[in-house]
Amino acid sequence: MPTALRNTLAVLAGIVTAFLVVMLVEMLGHRLFPVPTGLDFNDKAAMAAFVRTLPVGALLCVLLAWVSGSFSGAWLAARLAVSRRPLLSGVVGLFVLAASITNLMMLPHPLWFSITAVIAVPAAAWLAGRLASAGAAR
Repeated sequence: MPTALRNTLAVLAGIVTAFLVVMLVEMLGHRLFPVPTGLDFNDKAAMAAFVRTLPVGALLCVLLAWVSGSFSGAWLAARLAVSRRPLLSGVVGLFVLAASITNLMMLPHPLWFSITAVIAVPAAAWLAGRLASAGAAR
């Protein structure tokens, strides 16, 4: 398989994996911190009011979802890639970061959460790329 094709597929697999992990971890978070029945997810004002009432634990579950998604997707992309592993893991991390920033812009979050997310999501992808690249070199 040509290198460019394999690297492209590695990034796609990493992105899909990242978003699946985010979804699964957030689902677990919803089990710990259930969403009120009747909450209209399409009502921006209702969602904003709901986010303002979230306990720290619920916010930490969301943060864990984003960081673990970024890490797992970036790690997979780097492991599957033929070359440029750190770069390709970074591409996956950028996709997760873009989705995270979109969420941060759509709903009000505490400042500490926003700052932590913007730092931790790309840091997780960077770390995953480094670890996967080191493991692949062996």
